[in-house]
Amino acid sequence: MNKLIFFLRQVKIHPLLWFVIALAVLTARFWEVTILFLIVLVHELGHAAAASYFQWRIKHITLLPFGGVVEMDEHGNRPLLEESIVILAGPIQHVWLIGVAFCFYQLSWLSPDHYSLFLSMNLMVLMFNLLPIWPLDGGKLVFLLLSYIKPFPIAHRMMIYISFLSIILFTVFTLLLMPSNLNVWIILAFLLFSLYYEWKQHRFIFMRFLLERYYGKRDDLRVLKPLKVAEEELIVHVLERFCRGCKHPIVIEENGKEKGILDENEILHAIFAEKLLTAKIRDLLYTY
Repeated sequence: MNKLIFFLRQVKIHPLLWFVIALAVLTARFWEVTILFLIVLVHELGHAAAASYFQWRIKHITLLPFGGVVEMDEHGNRPLLEESIVILAGPIQHVWLIGVAFCFYQLSWLSPDHYSLFLSMNLMVLMFNLLPIWPLDGGKLVFLLLSYIKPFPIAHRMMIYISFLSIILFTVFTLLLMPSNLNVWIILAFLLFSLYYEWKQHRFIFMRFLLERYYGKRDDLRVLKPLKVAEEELIVHVLERFCRGCKHPIVIEENGKEKGILDENEILHAIFAEKLLTAKIRDLLYTY
């Protein structure tokens, strides 16, 4: 109960959801907005509960018309299984919600119309959240998987490209099937803004990822993935090859022969502590 109270205190309602609520009140759609609010709240509490179980640092929960955002002080260095569970903990809530609604319907606590409305809205929120668009759950899953097979900054850019393409396709779908649906256009505008903001924050997000690796103490959870580099290569270029979930021994080669090995923490220390932003790998080799 204390956890639930804590989560509810973190909840904030985005102005976009307030707009949808006001629109629903003006058009006498009280049941629709009540059901939507309940579904979105349960969805986000699912994310928050999973994050809390793994002792993630939750800042606040923002509710949106199609889901929400659980903002956490985590920057891409948690294990794959943990992140997958936290992301999927939202969509999985829609499954038991269907079961509860069915029980209420069987007990005549829900009318056939309200039961049908609940099922359709529950499915709508679920399917929409699984679209491969950032910051939806589908987009987060795409980024998570990409960042385990590609260097972090490349995976982040690929996720943005995939999200933008998906938004274009969804816009075409909207134009063809529901061009007069104001709510959908508002949500599309919000997604485009979120994606643009994510793109503008690309370098900052990458730096936070590296900074968390530098100060973090989760080396026991990482697999070793050596990076072969030339001694003339810039340190910042080597950092751009870092992947999520891996610890990178830096193998320095000259003419195909191994010349030395650096730990990734030595490179991170050079950037964040010594501010050697333009240094080359050979500078560290002779220093350490």
